[in-house]
Amino acid sequence: MAPRILLVRHGQTEWSLSGRHTGRTDIPLTAEGRRTALLLGERLAAGPWQGLPGVEVRTSPLLRAAATAELAGFGSRVKEWDALLEWDYGDYEGLTPAQLQELRPGFHIWRDGVPGGESLASVAARADEVISWARGSSHDVLLFAHGHFLRVLGARWLGFDPAFAAALRLDPASLSILGWAYGAPALERWNDTGHLG
Repeated sequence: MAPRILLVRHGQTEWSLSGRHTGRTDIPLTAEGRRTALLLGERLAAGPWQGLPGVEVRTSPLLRAAATAELAGFGSRVKEWDALLEWDYGDYEGLTPAQLQELRPGFHIWRDGVPGGESLASVAARADEVISWARGSSHDVLLFAHGHFLRVLGARWLGFDPAFAAALRLDPASLSILGWAYGAPALERWNDTGHLG
């Protein structure tokens, strides 16, 4: 069977709660973020997952993703990988969508990009690198990373332009699976938060 990519968006932070664009600012999980990471770990330790024996685990080096991996029970198996970093929002780091609309009416990050930061094409290139690595693995892989980056990864897995990521909502501490259907890349599971109750 071809390998799948299991995706976990990190748990809640103060900035994700308020909607602030959090690229490379390294902030910790909230108490709620830690709680939901533990719940995710309980889910993955139980059936049908059984702790995902044999899965290769990678995390963004940023605290919010690495702490989610640790709390979910994968700390001893995880390796950090810079390719999984969040989009560098440059001049828009820390701003909310409402603030960006005041600054640039009609602004849409997936179309307009971010001054002083990373281009969407660069984010997509990193996502393509991760996909290439995962497809070369003999095992499923589990990634702990960030909302916008993982949305781009999902779009690229499906073969779409990275801007398609705008249509792929992803909540904190969610579980998604990029798999296969009839031999072609498919979404097996997306933005699953059933473990959060």
